Amino acid sequence: MTFEANVFQGKHVLVTGATQGIGAGIANYLQQLGAKVTAVGIDNGDGSLLPDVKIKHADVSKAEDVERLFDGVDTLNFVINCAGIIRRGDEHQLDVFEQVVDVNLTGTMRICSAARPLLKQSNGVVVNMASMLSFFGGSLVPAYAASKGGVAQLTKSLALAYAQDGIRVNAVAPGWIATPLTVALQNDPARSEPILNRTPLGRWGTPDDVAKAVAFLCSDAAAFMTGVILPVDGGYLIA
Repeated sequence: MTFEANVFQGKHVLVTGATQGIGAGIANYLQQLGAKVTAVGIDNGDGSLLPDVKIKHADVSKAEDVERLFDGVDTLNFVINCAGIIRRGDEHQLDVFEQVVDVNLTGTMRICSAARPLLKQSNGVVVNMASMLSFFGGSLVPAYAASKGGVAQLTKSLALAYAQDGIRVNAVAPGWIATPLTVALQNDPARSEPILNRTPLGRWGTPDDVAKAVAFLCSDAAAFMTGVILPVDGGYLIA
């Protein structure tokens, strides 16, 4: 175990986009560290969530869903914004572009705004989900790249704004992570080999790799860190 057992005992955590992939990995990891975790998704996901992780259904692009998500919540320590979509090849269509930005960027802002009063009470922490595409573009995914660039700048802006409330706001920027969404890439040597060749650590990342970085940013070890965009990419960004 990288962190002390039960380091987050008594902490209440909300993780959006958490019923599969990276979000589910984060929800499970924080629960294993003692936190009481609520996983938010539009469905029950792939069944990878631990039994003690509570599931709530919400669409972060709908203001009424976000408002309902916080009904009756009186304690909150950490918010992890993982909700996101990608529509590779279709994002040059304006309606698709708007949908992706609404979920990935505006949805993150909706959750942060709704959670702010509760996080102020606990001197809480926000961790947003940025991306390698926060740093460079993607010809097939202009909306995803724009939204993740926006998440990075939103993180910095909210870090400044929320500091007065004792709230820290950071982000992680995952590289190539092995999840069900990247199985096709992993299984295609013509596509996976260039990724691995550029990644200095020479492997695909795992949801646990991202979850451990999130746990660090939530922990007291990062008590003097805010406004940080932390790459979790095996060195891909610098290669």
